Amino acid sequence: MPDPQKPRQGDAFHAFIIPIGLCMSTTPHLVLVDGSGFIFRAFHALPPMSSPEGVPVNAVFGFTNMLQRLLRDHVGTHLAVVFDAGRQTFRNEIYPQYKAHRPEAPEDLRPQFPLIRDATRAFNVPMIELPGYEADDLIASYAEAVERSGGRCTIVSSDKDLMQLVSESVSLLDPIRQKPIGRAEVEAKFGVAPDRVIDVQALMGDPTDNVPGVPGIGPKGAAQLVQEFGELEAILAAAPEMKKSKRQQSLIDHAEAARISLRLVTLARDIPLPEPVDALGCREPDAPVLRDFLERMGFHSVIQRMGLGALAAGRPVGASRNSRDETTETAGGDKPYGPYETILSMEALETWIGRARDTGYLAFDTETDSLNARQATLIGLSLAVAPGEAAYVPLRHEGTLEHPASGQLEVEGVLDALRPLLADDSVLKIFQNAKYDLLVLDHAGITTVTPVDDTMLISYAQSAGEHGQGMDELSRLHLGHDPISYDSVTGTGRNRVPFAQVPVARATEYAAEDADVTLRLWQVLKPQLRERQAVALYETMERPLIGILAAMEQAGVKLDAAELRRMSADFGSRMGEMEIGIHALAGRSFNPGSPKQLGEILFDEMSLPGGKRTKAGAWGTDSSVLQELADAGHELPARILAWRQLAKLKSTYADALVQQMDARSHRVHTSFQMAITTTGRLSSNDPNLQNIPIRTEEGGRIRRAFIAEDGYVLVSADYSQIELRLLAEVADIGPLKEAFRLGQDIHARTASEVFNIPLEGMDSLTRRRAKAINFGIIYGISAFGLARQLGISAGEARRYIDAYFARYPGIRDYMDRTKEDAKRDGYVTTPLGRRCYVPGINEKNGARRGYAERQAINAPLQGGAADIIKRAMVRLGRRLPQSGLDARMLLQVHDELLFEVRADQAADLAAFVRAEMEQAASLSVPLVVETGTGSNWAEAH
Repeated sequence: MPDPQKPRQGDAFHAFIIPIGLCMSTTPHLVLVDGSGFIFRAFHALPPMSSPEGVPVNAVFGFTNMLQRLLRDHVGTHLAVVFDAGRQTFRNEIYPQYKAHRPEAPEDLRPQFPLIRDATRAFNVPMIELPGYEADDLIASYAEAVERSGGRCTIVSSDKDLMQLVSESVSLLDPIRQKPIGRAEVEAKFGVAPDRVIDVQALMGDPTDNVPGVPGIGPKGAAQLVQEFGELEAILAAAPEMKKSKRQQSLIDHAEAARISLRLVTLARDIPLPEPVDALGCREPDAPVLRDFLERMGFHSVIQRMGLGALAAGRPVGASRNSRDETTETAGGDKPYGPYETILSMEALETWIGRARDTGYLAFDTETDSLNARQATLIGLSLAVAPGEAAYVPLRHEGTLEHPASGQLEVEGVLDALRPLLADDSVLKIFQNAKYDLLVLDHAGITTVTPVDDTMLISYAQSAGEHGQGMDELSRLHLGHDPISYDSVTGTGRNRVPFAQVPVARATEYAAEDADVTLRLWQVLKPQLRERQAVALYETMERPLIGILAAMEQAGVKLDAAELRRMSADFGSRMGEMEIGIHALAGRSFNPGSPKQLGEILFDEMSLPGGKRTKAGAWGTDSSVLQELADAGHELPARILAWRQLAKLKSTYADALVQQMDARSHRVHTSFQMAITTTGRLSSNDPNLQNIPIRTEEGGRIRRAFIAEDGYVLVSADYSQIELRLLAEVADIGPLKEAFRLGQDIHARTASEVFNIPLEGMDSLTRRRAKAINFGIIYGISAFGLARQLGISAGEARRYIDAYFARYPGIRDYMDRTKEDAKRDGYVTTPLGRRCYVPGINEKNGARRGYAERQAINAPLQGGAADIIKRAMVRLGRRLPQSGLDARMLLQVHDELLFEVRADQAADLAAFVRAEMEQAASLSVPLVVETGTGSNWAEAH
């Protein structure tokens, strides 16, 4: 199975549009994409991304990749994307509280809704929506219509509410995991057949959608009742005769609520179809239109994958500066990719092990059954010792009647044979995304793999932001070779098989090629480290972090699930209390989570100023609109903002973290992405622990649920104002450097310098204004932005900024110099030598260019801070095990490190960590680290 950094997709544009033209057949196979459901899943599954114009696009990127895969693999004869037309549907007439408490979409997601519709149009795929009905109802009605005609329907969604539709001719496909969902999967989830799912849902209810259900009956109890009595009415009829219990009484008392719930969860299958099925036939995308959209989004990797890149300067757009001839010559020249050997005897394995010892290096790759390395089972492994010379060792292939998987070696015997080689310091082991493979091997019982090179990080150290770092993209850029796709090996849609069921011969072609490509990439990319002056960055920072981060992921951090549940209940209760006050201010009850209802109250009924209608005709009520009204003294918008913040904390953290906790260890294990950002910063996902809010009391409570084991405490160590210190360093600002050396309050010192007032007796308002300028300058704040932040006029804000630059002209010089460097070279450099590429810096479009210029100014500061904390982590990773302290590093969150240590050693650890972090880099200003200790993260921070 491919790892998270090896997206196995893509063929040239003509290669996927030809099958689309041939996909029509006499029996319809309708593929319906649950567009609304996918948007939210993609948003939370993918790391933050922005278009060249600075608009968030991670959900758009996920949606685009999913659509491209569907078009390329032509799994159906007909295709449509189905969207929700609005929040109000016929279910609100049945039960006004239905979905009433749902918070507004996250701020970074809202601008992506129209872009996803643009993406659908760009791919020339029909869109379906209908006011008054949810997307699920449209999907159900189309599935019913196709099923009646004798056709098949595949629903691209993993939404549990759609599982009631599963039948012999209707199935679901999880768009994130690419996992088919049929009758067996539905029964495993609900404990009943698909046609009885609605009865289970009616009994258990759904707090997410405000479906009441029957109190006290959960999934297991509901399934038992359905298995014993049948449909809901039969259960309610039998309730009086059941054994006296709380469950029996609850069924009697809440029978009507259960009936209402059944109506709410039952999908409408007979609504008028907005477009006939025949009108949804596969269509070829218009290449220029599609390319324009992808360029506007900045999805250059998709452009290349689809063969839409125009030739420029004799090479495909986005290609490496090396010519293809030079690249392939250094990476095996005309050596073919295969045929490869399948290793089925210990003698053959020992021969390959001997060859690796002779050459002194070995490219290595694992095949598994999961993208979660901690949970993955090893299916096979591949190795390469020279270009074109690679092999695959199948371990757990199941085989089929047509392709029996006989002759596989015993797993432990293979691991025992490889263990000495993988631990041999004289043989270099080469991986692509080594951290994933090392975690897989550790899970399989091989705990020592050394030394290690990682082609992903070798590339990232010299080209952060220039292009993606996945193996397929690197292969196309540097080798001119398009590797075998994972989809072509395992199949797609309902026909996809687990990798363990791929015939061994085909698995060998795919897996051994991975090792071959990795080796060739290493031969090309490793010498380029010196050319791009990135040797020290890779060798002293990126490479040592592989094992350190793997250990942190293994350790995880403990959660107090009970506290999270209490928090969730408290947030829900407070939201209810807040709603009473909100309704009183509005003069009537309404759903605070409904933008439409809120807009009508604010601008139609209360006639507040500043209202603007969206393209759809509704009043705009996003956070910026509400904040302006709140700043103007209007109480209702301020209360709505507070309600929304609480709703977001409840759903995104208090509720979600419990679901992501390891049931055995009660710890949550994030995954650190090492090669995603332009600046060198690490990112975190599954779950994302780097976006937990801490500036509000409620947000701080979330960190209280991160706790230490009994007898241990947490220690937090945080760099103080590191980006401002780096600004003083790179811009060479004498007064700021002096203030840092003297340990002065940097914001008070700035206020004194800029506003020409004494430090003594500095009032808090003046200091706050200086603080806003200090931090705003780092991110290229405008006069308008500063005015809004401080509640002053734009003219006054402009005077503040002008005064700041007049007092510190070196900062303006730094900003101008950095922009010119970026325009000339295409990248900027951090103080420790990392190149951060800046796409769009020479754009003709002013908005895109302005965004790129702000990126260029900030990248050396943010990237410099990332480099320094990485250096600190490497120091601590080496020295902490030798310190005699019973402690381990758990998390890295921007400028902060979190540790778990035996309680009686907390003070010693804090002093040790502070010293190591403050010595991580030598600057003309001191690095200062603040530490804290507590039983939970909030206390420690």
